[in-house]
Amino acid sequence: MPEIIDATAIEKACKEILDHYAPEPRYILAIMQDMQKRFNYLPPQGLKMLASYTGVPFSQVYAMASFYKAFSLKPKGRYIIKVCDGTACHIKGAETLVEQIYKYLQIRPGETTRDGSFSLETVNCLGACALAPVMVINEKVYGKVTPADIERIIKEYGGWADEGKQC
Repeated sequence: MPEIIDATAIEKACKEILDHYAPEPRYILAIMQDMQKRFNYLPPQGLKMLASYTGVPFSQVYAMASFYKAFSLKPKGRYIIKVCDGTACHIKGAETLVEQIYKYLQIRPGETTRDGSFSLETVNCLGACALAPVMVINEKVYGKVTPADIERIIKEYGGWADEGKQC
């Protein structure tokens, strides 16, 4: 992730992304994917630049950004924890993983730790039902996760939960 950066740096990074594409509306989703990958969300100034660059009204660009679940309009943490809550994972205790993450990081689904390190999401299915319950942190898949595994896994990414501390 995207470390926290100022507006000028965001605009510079967005311009670099835009420069890889012709200024045509057909590239809007690809550009959004690149922005999402770079920042872990779609910064408002990036969407405005995208609208201007492609000649598409901002309202349409925003509608596309808000329609797709793959895009986030608010900043997310450096590490995005996704807990599968599909049928197999739900039956095998996905909810207990979410509760253990809350106990450890003090965040619920849709929230980010105060220091911007971790965000937590629940997803419908990660397509790894044989490994249920499944958790993904960024691109790394963890299968057959138990609540007892949570602390060890999060510590791999620098997370902690000593008394009185929160990431």
